[in-house]
Amino acid sequence: MTTSATPLPLADLTRLHDEILDWFTRAARDLPWRRDASPWAVMVSEFMLQQTPVSRVLPAYEAWLGRWPTPAALAGESPGEAVRAWGRLGYPRRALRLHAAATAIVDRHDGEVPDSLDALLALPGVGAYTAAAISSFAFGRREVVLDTNVRRVFARVIGGEQFPPAAVTGAERDLAATLLPVRDAHRWAAATMELGAVVCTARTPRCDECPVADLCRWRAADYPAYDGPVRRGQAWHGTDRQCRGRLMAVLRDTPGPVPKSTLDLVWPDALQRERALDGLVADGLVEPLADGLFSLPR
Repeated sequence: MTTSATPLPLADLTRLHDEILDWFTRAARDLPWRRDASPWAVMVSEFMLQQTPVSRVLPAYEAWLGRWPTPAALAGESPGEAVRAWGRLGYPRRALRLHAAATAIVDRHDGEVPDSLDALLALPGVGAYTAAAISSFAFGRREVVLDTNVRRVFARVIGGEQFPPAAVTGAERDLAATLLPVRDAHRWAAATMELGAVVCTARTPRCDECPVADLCRWRAADYPAYDGPVRRGQAWHGTDRQCRGRLMAVLRDTPGPVPKSTLDLVWPDALQRERALDGLVADGLVEPLADGLFSLPR
């Protein structure tokens, strides 16, 4: 990726900041974690939004905070209840990690989400992106927040490329740091994320609605197609992930332990089913009990 070698002139950088932030003021979606940007609300939203679209997150987020408005409230329940409430958001290990993070917040920080980046990074399930996002959106800190949407905006506007690399590179981080405004950095993070989510989308970018279309190097180059490694979508039908999802659905929807014979009914391939169940047990998402019973973690 060439973005680190092609910074914008100062005048264009100022325009980039002004145009995107002004657009965000006018066009930002009314999302609950923006209305309530308390540290716990932001933390819950960031866990849920990983690899999951906003439309699916919204009802789960509202229900979650209605039930567990504080870390202490979540930590007081079993991990299995967190997994059950996670429902069909996918990647249910996130529910276990959020429960573990809530427990650590209670144990180490008197029930308050810490405002130190190092303390955030020390929480279970909190990596560099999530820590930066919480620090930025909840505490107004000047952090580089690079999600898929932000990376795509920078790849196109600054790099003149359709898509960023498959994984975040040092060049991207360096570029994002040079683009970070001195003031309103937390709004800049949210605004660039929003721009990628609703305008500069992966498949059908709406360039006529983009506030910085005239600064976009990808547009100026007549939209050259991506020529990097093949970008493969994630398969679902017939995969272990689908099998795991079927098993988890039975366990979530059943109030007590589930007999193995019931789990055997949800997937016809016995070898794949056993492999998926073993994986769920190894991940801590399913607990084997006596007499051939299984449950969510207690």
